[in-house]
Amino acid sequence: MAEESEYDLGVVRYFAVATVIWGIVGMAVGLLIAGQLAWPALNFDIPYLSYGRLRPLHTNAVIFAFGGCALMMSAFYVVQKTCRTSLMAPGLAWFVFWGWQLVILSAAITLPLGFTTSKEYAELEWPIDILIALVWVSFGIVFFGTLAKRKIEHIYVANWFFGALIIGVAILHIFNSLAIPVSALKSYSIYAGSVDAMVQWWYGHNAVGFYLTAGFLGIMYYFVPKQAERPVYSYRLSIVHFWALIAVYVWAGPHHLHYTSLPDWAQNLGMVMSLVLLAPSWGGMINGIMTLSGAWDKLRTDPIMKFLIVSVSFYGMSTFEGPMLSIKTINALSHNTDWTVGHVHSGALGWVAMVSMDALYHLIPKLSGRAAGDMYSIKLVNLHFWLATLGTVIYIASMWVNGILQGLMWRATTIDGTLTYSFVESVEASYPGYYARFIGGAIFFVGMCIMGWNVYKTIRGGHREEEAAVATPLLQPATQTS
Repeated sequence: MAEESEYDLGVVRYFAVATVIWGIVGMAVGLLIAGQLAWPALNFDIPYLSYGRLRPLHTNAVIFAFGGCALMMSAFYVVQKTCRTSLMAPGLAWFVFWGWQLVILSAAITLPLGFTTSKEYAELEWPIDILIALVWVSFGIVFFGTLAKRKIEHIYVANWFFGALIIGVAILHIFNSLAIPVSALKSYSIYAGSVDAMVQWWYGHNAVGFYLTAGFLGIMYYFVPKQAERPVYSYRLSIVHFWALIAVYVWAGPHHLHYTSLPDWAQNLGMVMSLVLLAPSWGGMINGIMTLSGAWDKLRTDPIMKFLIVSVSFYGMSTFEGPMLSIKTINALSHNTDWTVGHVHSGALGWVAMVSMDALYHLIPKLSGRAAGDMYSIKLVNLHFWLATLGTVIYIASMWVNGILQGLMWRATTIDGTLTYSFVESVEASYPGYYARFIGGAIFFVGMCIMGWNVYKTIRGGHREEEAAVATPLLQPATQTS
């Protein structure tokens, strides 16, 4: 096996630091716009700080800045370790890092200025879209080139998921972003009407499927066995999980367009395939939990394991809730309500953010010349876990209650068939939920700031306060998963 010094870890280290920084920034913007819904004056009558401009900035920052850096960090690290070789074209890997940071900065400038395509999760205008495509294809060249020069025959399953992420997102982004430029920062989609909506949600839901699911499952399949120091519970199930997920996910997008001008057969197809999707999703969740099941004793001493078990549990919960919300009769109640916001954040905070935090807490010490998991303060890791869990639960529970409340108020009618409540009354009734969401988001954000401090002190080489009482590192290096 190659020594640690033989791997190209510099770019991995930079991606790790960027993940933490963009996580704090993206969640700070999210906290601000959550506050604007509770206290509208927080936009300060400044157009650049209006909810409509900051909301896409928040989603792009947490998905593509925080999540993207976490995925690239993990993919570049895992492919080297499991293939036992260094990166192919390390210079191109650095282009991926700096190019991705330029994409993020471009989004941070153009979105508050009002330059947008108005497409969900694809708001960035055509020059930035071209840069995204170039960086993403370069990411793929480095990743698959490293796979090609591997020193062992076997390709570990985590790399299957990372590969699907790269190929799937490249196709989705390029085809959904096809547009006709009319100025330096304005373009119009080549699609129109229902076709545009269908292509957008083919992209939108599969951005969830390949970006926020497949990619982070690659993280799960590497770091769960590493942290538990156990092999994957069922490698055969992981392969079945992969192929079933890839085959089914691409058909689920139409469930975002129930009760629209999209043909009924397409809406029904999206609903049915979403329900089928429950099986492979839960297969992966069960595989992750069963891998951890032989290491429950570690939960007493290893807070990173707590992040893992909770993140996998949230993955199971959100992949149950998604198919349920795709059922037309349930969607009639939930559509356009805060219930959808709760569902998205149960996956985003509970699954994506927490499994990313686990990867960071595992890698940051190793990238800083310490043992795996040997953070500056284990107590702060544990505090972060409880803040993240409490903040997530308060956030999503408040949005579930708000969503059901809104859906029921919007469809309530009097005996003569007129609406019982006005829209303004439903907004007024939602305010307690908005206050609770802000509190939950604030708790989660405080946890991220604590993580930032802990990471900073770990990189600077600070000593843990526990070292006076513990003679050896609390967490030992995990065995190689390959």
